Amino acid sequence: MTEHPTRSVIVAADAEALSRQAAPYIAQTLAAAAARGTCAVALSGGSTPRRTHELLAAPPLCDTVPWDRLHVFWGDERCVPPDDPDSNYYMAYETLLSRVPIPARNVHRVPTEAGPPVAVAAHYERELRGHFGLEVEDLPIFDLILLGMGPDGHTASLFPGGAAVDETRRLVVPSEIDYMPHPRVTFTLPVLNAARAVAFLVAGRDKAPALARALAGDPGVPAGRVQPTAGELRWYVDRAATGQ
Repeated sequence: MTEHPTRSVIVAADAEALSRQAAPYIAQTLAAAAARGTCAVALSGGSTPRRTHELLAAPPLCDTVPWDRLHVFWGDERCVPPDDPDSNYYMAYETLLSRVPIPARNVHRVPTEAGPPVAVAAHYERELRGHFGLEVEDLPIFDLILLGMGPDGHTASLFPGGAAVDETRRLVVPSEIDYMPHPRVTFTLPVLNAARAVAFLVAGRDKAPALARALAGDPGVPAGRVQPTAGELRWYVDRAATGQ
């Protein structure tokens, strides 16, 4: 594990080991936040979190999280129905939310049925503002945001060269990239960087070039621009993603 003032990089042998290291940290972070009242977490999509979700949903970790005090959001979502296999919500429901005693009212999925992406983004921003009680210039303070990273260095749905990555005023915006099959909505960088803790889960040799650039803080890689201003940043990566 390498250390920076606000960043840790934890290298695991493989994707399974990555999940087994990340899951206890996530459970501990959620439990500590909930002990102060309620806890707000934002989940990510992709394939890497699946195993981590399964570990969180099973003993012994599931018994350490006060699920009734947890509020779940998503850092981004594809504009597909909630039961579509490509839905980030659907993946989380299958692997985690359907297996733990979290109240339905505490699950704040992105309302992809609300209309075109611009309307979906506006709706979800209102949801954030209402839940966190935000004034116009305020940012939501998540206790934990989970993120992944694509081979191109995108995180959430902030893609290299996309307009969303440079947004500074809105909390949630549409994101459409030609080479992705679905339009999306995403949290913006100010929301990600306001969190108390951010954890990346990154696995696979195809991520190695982007990971090196992100860890070097390359602004051309959106994941490298996630630098919580007053929070903790952890990168859980497997050895393949480091290029080893």
